[in-house]
Amino acid sequence: MYTIYVGDKPIILTAKIEKETNFKSYLLKSVNIGKVIKTLNNTDLEAVHLIHNNPDKLLKHFLKLLPNVVAGGGKAYNSNGEVLFIYRNDKWDLPKGKTERRESIEETAIREVEEETGVKGLKITKPLPTTYHIFKRNGKHKIKITYWFEMHTNFEGKLYPETSEGITKVEWLDEKASQKALENSYANIKILV
Repeated sequence: MYTIYVGDKPIILTAKIEKETNFKSYLLKSVNIGKVIKTLNNTDLEAVHLIHNNPDKLLKHFLKLLPNVVAGGGKAYNSNGEVLFIYRNDKWDLPKGKTERRESIEETAIREVEEETGVKGLKITKPLPTTYHIFKRNGKHKIKITYWFEMHTNFEGKLYPETSEGITKVEWLDEKASQKALENSYANIKILV
C-alpha cells in the first residue's frame, strides 16, 4: 500500500477492495487521474483508493500517470536534539529540493538542506520513508517523489532562509515546538516528524 497526497487528501494505492464510506474507489489501470485530482480538490470526499490486483505493481503503474519530479530532503537534528524546520507558503516544512544532474539522492538531500537553511556539516544517519505528493506547476500536474534522510550536525551558526525559494524563516524546534509546527504543515511531513 502507498499513499500519495493531493494537498492533505490521500490517494491510496491498494490491492484490497473495501466498502466505500468516505472515499471512492477506481481501477488503477483505467483511472482518469485528472478527474481524481479534481474530485479530491473540489469535494468533501476524504480519500480515493486506486486498486490493482498486483500489489507489487501499484506504484510502478501509478508513477506512469503523471510526470515525475525526484527530490531529496532532510529531517536534520542539531546537538540539542532539535529538528530543523523551514517556513514557506504559510506552512512549516522540512527542507527539500529537486535533484541536479549526476547527483546522488543523498547529495541532493544534503545540498538542499544546506541551501535552504545555511546549515553546514550535515551527516546522513539513516533513510526515512519516501513521500509522494501531486502538485501543479505551469498548469500541469506532476508527482513529486521525495527521498528523505535523517541527518545530524553540530552546526551552531546563523540560519539563513533561502528567500529566493520563498522561505521566510528557518528554525531549530524542540519536541513541543515541532508538534505545534505540525499543526500548520503538510500531511506527508507529519509522517516524518
